[in-house]
Amino acid sequence: MRALHRREIFAVLTVIAAWSVVVVPARAQVPQSLPQARIVVTGEGSVTVPPDYAQIRAGVTTRGKSAKEALDANSKLMTAVTAVLQNAGVEQKDIQTSRFSIEPVYTQQQSNSVRTLAGFEAVNQAVVTVRQIAKLGDILDKLVSAGATDIGGIEFLHADPAKALDQARAAAVADARRKAELYAQTSGLSLGGVLWITEDQAYAAVMKGGLMRAAAGGMAAPIAAGEDTLRASVTVGFDVAH
Repeated sequence: MRALHRREIFAVLTVIAAWSVVVVPARAQVPQSLPQARIVVTGEGSVTVPPDYAQIRAGVTTRGKSAKEALDANSKLMTAVTAVLQNAGVEQKDIQTSRFSIEPVYTQQQSNSVRTLAGFEAVNQAVVTVRQIAKLGDILDKLVSAGATDIGGIEFLHADPAKALDQARAAAVADARRKAELYAQTSGLSLGGVLWITEDQAYAAVMKGGLMRAAAGGMAAPIAAGEDTLRASVTVGFDVAH
């Protein structure tokens, strides 16, 4: 009787272990909060659109023997820079100061020598929104002529990226259905309705450029806005019709 009892216990444990091996992985494949799907595919969509406006960084860096001298020179040039922007059609609300500082400048003849005060440096930079991208190259040229020493950080942006992204999302869903129909057809199944959709990715690319030191006396900068590609990716779970 005791030997038979042990065999029965062993048989029960074997069945439990086999059930665990079969059931647990199935639960791990699909989140418990989503209905069980028969066909799961990922769809991707994209749309290419030109940017609506641009942002640049423009400013002035000056040095002087005293803080006042550096600041006076900086203020004079920055006033000219602002005037050039406004004359080019940039509104005051589209010019925003992003950095302002006055710092001492030291020199050191040798690595072990004492630093000595050489003067002061004043920095004034602004973020400028250019609504008319076609004028950007001309504006950059005029900024250099007005005395701007720090120009760059160009970003091409979109006023309403959500509208374009919605087109990419619709294309992603259509791509997912196309794939699901293909899998169902080649498997001899009939595709049912959508059980769930999750958005994996949706973003608009932003073109950026680094800050550069401007050199006076050059020709107008050739600026090409180009186009941006907005992308979306979704995962869709479909049922199979019975």
